[in-house]
Amino acid sequence: MRRKESNSSLGVLFVLALLAGGGYYLYNTPMFERIAPSITLDTNGYWNLKKPLKLNIEDSSGIKAYKVVFKSASTEKTLYSEVPMTLSSSINILVEPPRSSYALKDKNVKIIVFAQDSSKWNFLSGNSVIKEFELKIDKRKPELVTIAHSYKIKKGGSAVVIFKAGDENLKEIYIETNFGKKFIPQPFYKDGYFISLLAWPVRQEAFRATIVARDYAGNTSKSYVPLYLKQKDYKISRIKISDRFLNGKIAELADVFMETQGIDGSLEQFKIINEEVRAKNEKLIHEVTSKVSAGMISTFNMKKMHPLKGAVVVATFGDHRKYLYKRRFLSESYHLGLDLASTAQAPIRPQNSGDVVFSDFNGLYGNMPIIHHGLGLYTLYGHCSSVSANEGDFINAKQTIARTGKSGYAMGDHLHFGVLVQGIEVRPAEWMDQTWIDLNIKKIINDAKAIIKKS
Repeated sequence: MRRKESNSSLGVLFVLALLAGGGYYLYNTPMFERIAPSITLDTNGYWNLKKPLKLNIEDSSGIKAYKVVFKSASTEKTLYSEVPMTLSSSINILVEPPRSSYALKDKNVKIIVFAQDSSKWNFLSGNSVIKEFELKIDKRKPELVTIAHSYKIKKGGSAVVIFKAGDENLKEIYIETNFGKKFIPQPFYKDGYFISLLAWPVRQEAFRATIVARDYAGNTSKSYVPLYLKQKDYKISRIKISDRFLNGKIAELADVFMETQGIDGSLEQFKIINEEVRAKNEKLIHEVTSKVSAGMISTFNMKKMHPLKGAVVVATFGDHRKYLYKRRFLSESYHLGLDLASTAQAPIRPQNSGDVVFSDFNGLYGNMPIIHHGLGLYTLYGHCSSVSANEGDFINAKQTIARTGKSGYAMGDHLHFGVLVQGIEVRPAEWMDQTWIDLNIKKIINDAKAIIKKS
């Protein structure tokens, strides 16, 4: 009798264990997953009712049904209502606005999305979710009006443009060029107005600048800056590399630069220094000089630049240098500054005040301070023997900031003087000419201010 009772108890325990195991299996099987579908809408909260919105619905067990509704204060319309024939774990939809929606005067609408998965959970009805996205409607393009600009720009040179831009949902303003550079304008004189210097790189055969204003809804306005383009030819120099130069200056530099460590051949050392090291040094310069203040500017009274008294020009800007060794082409570079020489270790005194944004050793440029004069205009002073201006200093006009020398890639004592506009090297000759500054920069600014005053 006791044996029968024992066998019965074991049977009951076995059945219970089997049921528990089966229940545990069913509870954890993907067929009974308990996570509701994920719904995402690619939006920043604004919509111009032109560009479709990207909607994504995901669920590991597969999407059984979904519905998308467009709702405003005055209308409600089902855009999509589907029960897919085949299950998919991910569904992507381009949500187009209803045809009549562009005439809506509502400033806000909702996109309501319902999704149900194919899970057997929840008494075989699966998991479902409803998600609402509230969007601000903005169908109007930003206002964009050019106020004044320089008449012309020369290859390798600079210009200025002043314009008005406005939108309650304004996201970004920039000036795009045909060569990929974006100039960032600075607020000017009065709210809603902007100013920017422009630069035509010496290595670019053409120049085109277009002001772009874009709001958060994706509405975009564009205005071409109608500058007269003046071509300029720059010198091409074929420079013969001697063994004395390779075994002297290049060997000296090769000991300093990390890029040439372990490289024994002098020709390879020269090529690495002239190309890789130079590119690294110029990248640093471009990064430092690409910044523009977000603060409002009202005046820009630049005086002609003559940083070295009594100097003579020993190398010109824009010189395309091609290096030859025993008549064989070896490497090339562009000289993107003006080399000035006077007496050894002569004092360097900029004619305009500014902020010292960099002051350190920079490879081929040697000891090199950089000064920002405002409006994205920078001056650079290379090969200095000593520097008395430190990063973070404000220097006054005619203050001694350094002394000429031959640090870096320099054969003799001189100053490499560079002028840059938002990271692009430009002709120092323009900024060393007061007449050019007055006609092409100052006059444009004053004319624009007079127009703005009347508005």
